[in-house]
Amino acid sequence: MVKYGLDYTRCRWILPLLLGIGVIFGIIALAGRGWLESQTLPYVHQASLWESCTRPSQGGDWSCESLMGYAWGRAAAATYLVGFLLLVICFALAIIAFAIDTLRFNFIRGIGGLLFVAAVFSVMGLVIYPVKFSSEIEMTGINMFSWAYGFGWTTAIMEICLGFFFCCLPNYEDQILGNVKPTYFYSSP
Repeated sequence: MVKYGLDYTRCRWILPLLLGIGVIFGIIALAGRGWLESQTLPYVHQASLWESCTRPSQGGDWSCESLMGYAWGRAAAATYLVGFLLLVICFALAIIAFAIDTLRFNFIRGIGGLLFVAAVFSVMGLVIYPVKFSSEIEMTGINMFSWAYGFGWTTAIMEICLGFFFCCLPNYEDQILGNVKPTYFYSSP
């Protein structure tokens, strides 16, 4: 990849592949029931982005309450979902941009800007959820924000990092396409 840059056929698909991994992580975060879980015995609390489930004792049945009845629950779900939908749009645009033989670098910079907007929405949802959940939902014992919440943060961090990469990539257009002569720092005597 160092020798050929993004003009090399196999290496040009790394960015869309990373966006695809971000989409998969976002799906796991949206569908996962592990946003919040009880950390110690009794394991009586489990929550997702959509609902909060409790049970009276270790072996009892789970009773779930929708978080969509709360304004903050709708806000957290909506902002994270908007961020995820923007990520999916960026993924589709990246596939289109890198499928064309000649890279469109101004198009790539626009994808980077859209990724930053997606990251803002995702982070808003990821911040609203724990702040309001811990203040408005009664919790028993020690609880932790768990694996699905971590996938949500991983998606947001990937959006930020890939946004920087997509925005900075056009600055090196000539080097990537091989239009610059190599500079040698050796001078002959």
